[in-house]
Amino acid sequence: MTDLIPALLRRRARRAGADPLLTYYEPATATRIELSAVTLLNWVDKTSHLLDELGVGAGDAVELALATTAPGHWVTAVWQLACWQVGAPVVVGPGLAEPRLRVTGPDWAAADLDDGAELVACSLHPLGLPLPEPPPPHVTDYALEVRGQADTYPARPPAATALAWLDADRRLTQADLLAGAAGAPARRLVLSGTPWETARAAVVAPLRDGGSTVLVAGGATADQLARIRRDERAEL
Repeated sequence: MTDLIPALLRRRARRAGADPLLTYYEPATATRIELSAVTLLNWVDKTSHLLDELGVGAGDAVELALATTAPGHWVTAVWQLACWQVGAPVVVGPGLAEPRLRVTGPDWAAADLDDGAELVACSLHPLGLPLPEPPPPHVTDYALEVRGQADTYPARPPAATALAWLDADRRLTQADLLAGAAGAPARRLVLSGTPWETARAAVVAPLRDGGSTVLVAGGATADQLARIRRDERAEL
């Protein structure tokens, strides 16, 4: 049986845990955050426990607004991986499924709150700080709640046929996430774009093919991209 994304992340953490897996750049704020495989897995495991705490399990849809508003953010990648680990499909776009949970950025006030879904808001602060103002009781502040979660999560392999990604153009199972010809291992420079293309290039490809990702949020100039590519020794 071919390993799925959660197993591939754990294998990378065992074999090359200290090596960079995802390096995030946000030129507008001069932010650079490097996550090794072990560090990324730790965030994913903590977020998986938070999903459990919020009552999200296998088959429960998570409407990930972050995938649209911040497709290239490292926190978005953490949520995608955590959803896949617990077997919850990532839903990108409103009205495609009845969500058990919605995950937004700091713009949580714009979210639809009429259907009873739980709401988690992520500050996306470079230092992982909470939201600037305490949210109302019906909104969970991700930065505050994820810190106290356990560091390791019991491996519960999802079914290969389980829904993993749903947007207006595609419906992908856990096995479908890994579809396509594998590339050569490399350190790739990835620019944030549409939700699935960004997730595939930044999250799926390095786990499936080997290598790592240098993920650059929008707004970078040509000179900034050239410097990042040179400093990180990354390929396009």
